[in-house]
This record gives sequence, C-alpha cells and structure tokens, in this order.
Amino acid sequence: MDFQAGILQDGSPMESLEKQLICPICLEMFSKPVVILPCQHNLCRKCANDVFQAANPYWQSRGSLISGGRFRCPSCRHEVLLDRHGVYGLQRNLLVENIIDIYKQECSSRPLKKGEHPMCKEHEDERINIYCVTCEVPTCSMCKVFGAHKDCEVAPLETIFQGQKTELNNCISMLVAGNDRIQTIISQLEDSCQSTEENSEAAKRELCARFDALAALLEEKKSELLQRISQEQGDKTAFIQSLICQYKEQLEKSSRLVETAIQAAEETGGATFLMGTGPLTSILSLPRIVEASKGGRLEKIEQGYESMDAFSVSLDHLSEAVRALDFDPADEDEEYFDGEEEEVEE
Repeated sequence: MDFQAGILQDGSPMESLEKQLICPICLEMFSKPVVILPCQHNLCRKCANDVFQAANPYWQSRGSLISGGRFRCPSCRHEVLLDRHGVYGLQRNLLVENIIDIYKQECSSRPLKKGEHPMCKEHEDERINIYCVTCEVPTCSMCKVFGAHKDCEVAPLETIFQGQKTELNNCISMLVAGNDRIQTIISQLEDSCQSTEENSEAAKRELCARFDALAALLEEKKSELLQRISQEQGDKTAFIQSLICQYKEQLEKSSRLVETAIQAAEETGGATFLMGTGPLTSILSLPRIVEASKGGRLEKIEQGYESMDAFSVSLDHLSEAVRALDFDPADEDEEYFDGEEEEVEE
C-alpha cells in the first residue's frame, strides 16, 4: 500500500505525526531509520548509504581498513566520522520504527473517504489511476476507453509514480552528495589556507633567524678587524711619539748651546770675553758640536709609515653573494636529499 497516498488532509495529529516520519532524502516514510549521532537526526538506511557512497566513492575499495569515512547530515550539515562499517555501523532508531508500524496499522484500518484520492474532472466518479505517456498527464480508465486519451499510450499510475519518485530521489542524492563534496573541498581549501599561513610564518621566522645569525657574524668580524686596526694605530703612534720625544730632547740641547754661543758673541770687551767665557773653543768644542749635530742622525720613520692601506677589505664578492641570495629550488633539494639517502645506504 502506498502510504504517501493515504496522507490525511484534515490537519489532524496523525498528519503532524506523518510529517515527522518523512525522510529528508527520499521524502518517503522512513525505512529502517538510523540515528546520525550526535545530532540525532533520522534517515533511511538506504538513503544514508547512498549519500555516504556518493561522498566517499573509494570507500568500498578500502577493504578491512579501520578508518571509515565522513558523513554530513543533510538536515543540519553536522559532520560525522564513521568507522569501517560505514552507515551500517550506526545505531537503528527502534522507537521510530515502532511508531511507523503503529502509524501504518492505523492508516490501513481507516476507510478511505471520498476526496482522499484525486478524481477525474471529466468523469467525476472515476479515480485517476493511469498515466498517459503520450500527453504526460494522469487520467482515468474511462478517458482511455472513451475519452480524449483513447488513442494515447498509457501506463499504470503507480509504475510512473515509482519511476519518477526514484529518479527524483536519485537527483536528491546526487545533489546532496555534490554539496558534501563541495563542502569537503571547501574544508580542504580552508585547511590549506591555514597551513599556508602557518608555514609562511615558520619560513619567515627561519629566514629572520638566519639573517640575524649572519648579521651577528658580520658584526663579530667587524669588531675583530677594528681591533686589529686600533692595535696597529696604537703601535705606530707610540713609536712616533717616542721619536718626537727624542727629537725634542736633542732640540733642547742644541738650543741651549746656541743660546750660550749668542751670549758669548754679544760680549764686546776682549778681556771680559776671555775671562767670562773662557776660550771660544771651550764653548764650541768639537764634542759639543758633534753632540748638537746628532739631530739629523736620529731614527726616522719610513715614507708611508702612517699609511693604513694594508687594512683595506674588499667586500665586493660578499656583496655579490648577498645580492645572489635566493630560495633553494625544489629540484636541488630533492637531489640533495637523494644524495644523502645514497650515502646512508652505502
């Protein structure tokens, strides 16, 4: 018996009950309903299996693997992870099955009222019980025998109804499965987007760490080279300062000798000159002149002694290397890892 045709039209509690017993996939009354945990929505087992198979096309080939697949409830879009049994591992809703049995018994025991089945407009006492395939409209037997459809091809109404209902159910299943696949792709893309952001942040941190380490190494090298220049500067300036002291001392001796000679030369009286200063040779004696003339023979610095050209550093090759810095190509990384694997095997 087609219980869909027996739906009450008087807004009774039975009608409200029947609406609660309709599968959202096939729009028929539940058949072996299952519970989609944890959202507690019901589906026909067959409908649920069709949706699950469409959303997981490779599930059958998994054999005895422990992992199952994903199932998205068509009522609330809640996603459920199934085990290796798939839909058949879900719990059956025995309470709903018992309610359906009671409802069917109530409907079967209730006599049909006039008006519960569509009647033919041309023949008011005839029920619409056949389908005109040629005109694609439901009609009655009298229309086929005597009426407008006597030359048309007809088929049983129930056959056409079941066929179109099956086709409609298949379309619904395809649409639901397509929505699930689209939702799965969206979830995968969202996961990929999140992973891309996380991997990018990790790559940025690693790159900053490498450049910071390189900058620290350059700073350490710069300090070392500056220390060497400062050391050389100290050595050279100390040597030059020692020479300056020697020359100042010699200049002071020579200046005193010159001053003494000038004072002697300014004396006009011969007796006084000879009595006060003694013989001239005592003032400008050969040893004293030799001692005063040593200023030209003191140690000197070589030409270019103050130059620091030896401490120049060429960074052109490093500049070129820095400009040429780039990320390693993937193929080079693969070759590198392949080489390491070969070495490990050897």
